[in-house]
Amino acid sequence: MAMTDVAPARASDEPRRTPSLRDRLSPPVPGSALLGWLGPLLVTAFAAFLRFDRLAVPKAVVFDETYYAKDALSLLKFGWEHSTVKDADKLLIQDPNADIWAEGPSFVAHPPGGKWMIAIGEWLFGATPFGWRFMPALFGTLAVLVLCRVARRMTGSTLLGCAAGLLLALDGLQFVTSRAALLDIFVQFWIIAAFACLVNDRFRSRARLADRIAAQGGPDAGSPFGPFLVHGWRIAAGLCLGMACATKWTGVFYVAAFGLMVLFWDFGARRAAGVPRPLAGTMLLTAGPAFVQLVVVAAVTYLASWWGWIFRPGGWGRGEVAGNLLLRPFEALPDLWHYHTEMWNFHNGLDAKHPYQSWPWDWPILRRPVAFFYTEPKGACGEAVRCSREILGIGTPALWWGGLIALVVAVGLWLAARDWRAGAILLGYLAGWLTWFPNAFGDRTMFLFYTTPVIPFMVLAVVLTLGVLIGPQPTRAAALTHLPRLYGAAAAAPAETAAKIGGVLARMETRRMVGAAIAGAFVLVVLANFAYFYPVLAAKVISYDEWHARIWFRDWI
Repeated sequence: MAMTDVAPARASDEPRRTPSLRDRLSPPVPGSALLGWLGPLLVTAFAAFLRFDRLAVPKAVVFDETYYAKDALSLLKFGWEHSTVKDADKLLIQDPNADIWAEGPSFVAHPPGGKWMIAIGEWLFGATPFGWRFMPALFGTLAVLVLCRVARRMTGSTLLGCAAGLLLALDGLQFVTSRAALLDIFVQFWIIAAFACLVNDRFRSRARLADRIAAQGGPDAGSPFGPFLVHGWRIAAGLCLGMACATKWTGVFYVAAFGLMVLFWDFGARRAAGVPRPLAGTMLLTAGPAFVQLVVVAAVTYLASWWGWIFRPGGWGRGEVAGNLLLRPFEALPDLWHYHTEMWNFHNGLDAKHPYQSWPWDWPILRRPVAFFYTEPKGACGEAVRCSREILGIGTPALWWGGLIALVVAVGLWLAARDWRAGAILLGYLAGWLTWFPNAFGDRTMFLFYTTPVIPFMVLAVVLTLGVLIGPQPTRAAALTHLPRLYGAAAAAPAETAAKIGGVLARMETRRMVGAAIAGAFVLVVLANFAYFYPVLAAKVISYDEWHARIWFRDWI
C-alpha cells in the first residue's frame, strides 16, 4: 500500500535524492489516472445493478416509507408536508394518482431536504414504489463511487479504492437503505461526499502551501504565520454538510467534527512545512474562513431546504405569508424557530417502545436488526411448504465483525504512527456512533439503521487494515529502509549489500503475496456472506426453513 504522507518510491536505478517539500506534503497517487476512474466506475455499475434490480419489489409501503413517501409527494403538491386520509398507503398502491389529502398541514420531525430528494423520483416516475425508491437507490449507488475515489486518494492505491467501493456495495444495511424511501442513505451520501471534498482539499492545499513556500525562498523568508490559502473545496463540503443537516439533524455532529479536523490538518501542514508559528497561522488565517465555509454555508443551505414552507402559505405553524416575496424569509424566521423547538421537544420525548429498537452499543455487533417487511405468501413455494419473504435491515456480518477488528487496528495506527488517515476515519465513525450514547441513556427510541452514515468509515478502516496486511511495493528504496533493522549497519562491500537488499526484497514480495491472499480471501468471504443473506435483504420468496437458516440469533427475528 502506498503511504500517502511519504514521497513516491523511486526506481532501483535512480540516484537517491531528498524528497521535495511538495512530495512530502502532497504526494501524487501512483498509477494510471484512467484506471483510477475506470475501476471505480465498474464497481459503481455493479452496485447500481444490485440496487435497481427489482427495485419496485415489494409493491407495498415498507416500514417508514409510510411517512417519507407521502411527505415527499405533499412537498411536490403543496411545498410543505400535508395531512393524509386514513388508509392513504393502500390507496397509493392501488392508484398512484389517488386523492389522499385530508384537511390541513402535518407536523413533521425531520427537515425537508431528504424528502425533497425522494420527491424528485416521484416527480419522474410517479407515486409508485419505484418512484419513491429511485432517488435512494441512486444516492446509495453514488456513495459507492465517492468512496472508491476517496479511498484511492487516501491509500494511494486504485485496487484498495475499488475494494472499498465493492465492500460498501456488498453491505446489507447499505443495500437495504438504498432500496427504501428512508432518509438515512441521503445522510450517508452527503457525509461521505463532504469528507471526500475535505480530503481532496487537504492534498490540493498542501501542494499549494509547498509551492508558495518554495516560491518565497523557504518558510523563514515570508510571514511567520505562513501564506494565506484559498480552500474552495471546503465550500463544496459546506454545501454537502448543509444537505446532510437538511435531511437529519445528526449532520450537525459532522459539521463540528469536520470543522475541528480541518484545523488540525492545517496546523499539521504548516508545521510540516517549517512555518515558524504554525498554530498562530492556523488560527489567524484558517479558522475564520473555515467557519464560514463549513458552518455558515451549511446553515444557509439548511435554511434554503425550507423554501417551500417559507414561501408558500399553509404549512404547519406558518399560516398566511407576506405579499412581498422578499419579506417572506424574514417574516418566517420566528415561526420557523418555533417549529424547530417543537421538533426538538419531539425528539427528546421520543421514548415509545418498539419491537425493533436497539442501543448504540448493540449496533457494531448487529445484535438487533430491523424487519422492514415480512410476509408469508401462501402457495408461493408449493402447497405443502411454508414460505417467507422479508426485508431485513442488517449489515453483512462478515464485514461488520471484521470491521470491529479494523477499527481497533485504526486506533493502533493513529496512536503509534500518528497516521492521519486512521484519525480521520475514527473521527468519522465516532461522530455518527458515539454521539447517540447520550440519547440512549435517556431511553430514546432508536434503530440499527441509524448507523448508515458510519458504514463508509468502517469500510475505510477495513481497507486501511488490508493495506497494512499487503504492505508497501517492494523497491530498492523500501528495502534500504529495512536493512538496519534486519542486519544492523549496511555492509561496506557492494556485493554483500546487494545480496542483503535482494533478500529483503524477496521477503517483502512474500509478505505482499501472503497479505494479498488474506485481503482477497476477506473480500470473497464478504461477497459470499452478502449472497447468502441476499434473499432476506431483497424480499425474495424462499421457504420458511431457508429463511430461518439465515436468522442466526433469536434477536434477529
